[in-house]
Amino acid sequence: MSIISKTTLIGFAVGMMGTGLGGLIAFFLRNPSRKFLSFILGCSSGLMLAIVCFDLLPEAFELGHISIGVLGIVAGVILIVFLDTKISDDHGHGLLLSKESFVKTGFLLGVGVALHNLPEGLAIGSGFMATKELGIGISIVIALHNIPEGISMATPMCVGGIPRWKAFLYTIMVGIPMGLGAFVGVLLGEISQGLIAFCLAFAGGTMLYITCGELIPKAHGLNESRISSYGVILGFIIGMIVAVKL
Repeated sequence: MSIISKTTLIGFAVGMMGTGLGGLIAFFLRNPSRKFLSFILGCSSGLMLAIVCFDLLPEAFELGHISIGVLGIVAGVILIVFLDTKISDDHGHGLLLSKESFVKTGFLLGVGVALHNLPEGLAIGSGFMATKELGIGISIVIALHNIPEGISMATPMCVGGIPRWKAFLYTIMVGIPMGLGAFVGVLLGEISQGLIAFCLAFAGGTMLYITCGELIPKAHGLNESRISSYGVILGFIIGMIVAVKL
């Protein structure tokens, strides 16, 4: 098997297994209370914020000038606001805590994760073109980082009534762009660092908007006690440890 085929398969496996493992939480959400859902959504919000703040954006700023990072964030926010508006126009605005609203949040997060996976696939492909050891190391770290993203995506889908097996399938599907990115990365060898920086910041901007504008308000709306805030803090700490230590 050629190096292109091997690296592409590794990219697909890393992307689909990483978010898929996170999506396994879908199988454990059986008639949960609103208080529990509030805590889980809050925890998912904290995880996503930590990944954006300690992983995506620092890496984007390291690879490119801060202006590229800011431009990517703004572009990502513009795209997700446009998609949010189109979905709301097509399916009705609904209430903050309606099932349709939770499903929409899950799918918007899926878009952000998929966009995030493409530049990470580029990193895997470029890593394998440098050395085999570097490629394997990058793949392991990315797979572990994708687990909390799968959790954050699957949770609102399950709350919105999406069957658990479907939510799990969706978390696997968003890993596909990583395989495509790995294919492009191994073909081009050395990808423009500025382009990767923009892509990472772009994905970070989409996730930042969805977390602050969708996940956190829904978590608080499900139960107006402090439980969602505790979840955000716990998730943020866990995500910070994952991002910094791996």
